[in-house]
Amino acid sequence: MSVLINKETKIIVQGITGNMGKTHTGHMLKYGTKIVAGITPGKGGQDVHGVKVYDTVLEAKEKTGATVSCIFVPAYFALDAALEAFDADLELVVIITEGIPPHDEVKIIREASNKNIKVIGPNCPGIITPGECLIGIHPGIIYKPGKVGMISRSGTLTYEVALALTNANIGQSTCIGIGGDPVIGLGFIDCLKLFNNDPNTEAIVLMGEIGGVAEEEAAEFIKKEVKKPVVAYIAGRTAPPGKRMGHAGAIISGGKGTADSKVKAFKDAGVQVADIPSQVVDLIKQVIKIPAKV
Repeated sequence: MSVLINKETKIIVQGITGNMGKTHTGHMLKYGTKIVAGITPGKGGQDVHGVKVYDTVLEAKEKTGATVSCIFVPAYFALDAALEAFDADLELVVIITEGIPPHDEVKIIREASNKNIKVIGPNCPGIITPGECLIGIHPGIIYKPGKVGMISRSGTLTYEVALALTNANIGQSTCIGIGGDPVIGLGFIDCLKLFNNDPNTEAIVLMGEIGGVAEEEAAEFIKKEVKKPVVAYIAGRTAPPGKRMGHAGAIISGGKGTADSKVKAFKDAGVQVADIPSQVVDLIKQVIKIPAKV
């Protein structure tokens, strides 16, 4: 069981003929992802790694039955690419592109909400259901099928913790990199709902960071609604107030968004919080009762 995607999911890659799109299409295909079409306006009829290229998303959807798009186009074309995917009534749009202007991000998320279309990102690594489907830039080799769901604002933290879990023989159900920008699609609470309702996800790892109040809101939701054990980690504990870090959303201002406030919120909600990423494995072993020697 997985959330959002599985081995049968049919995917379109927008921007497939660009360097990023071409490279990661190859990686996704090698993993076993069912990429059925690529999109680059004006290059219809070409192919990339054996995947046929179309001029429009709508034509590709009609010809292939695709339900998901993965967007690799440059930042200033991302709004148009996303709106085209929405107009084709796809179910899920994964936006890998970083550096999208904030006002464009607002338009993207507002239009997705109006059309009831799920968006992952922007500025994210995408989503992976280990052993079945990889959409985005996750390094598939480090993941292992299992029953721990993962949600993270940071791509590299996702990889680090996923590898540590895999090395401890603890597999993952689905891992979602929600993105580190201030304006994103699916957030912590949306993903918590998905994992809470997934019968084959036994525990959840949530990796947040300084900036904003998404983690505090997630903690409150966990306290009221989530029936499964959650382990959290907050990055940026040593960041000085007012200092912008790697993500556009990772900035503390007005006394809000501090690591301490997030850690406290999770602990108040009964969530175990790791001090360092490597500690996540030990905490997961405790909450799903895996023997320490595994």
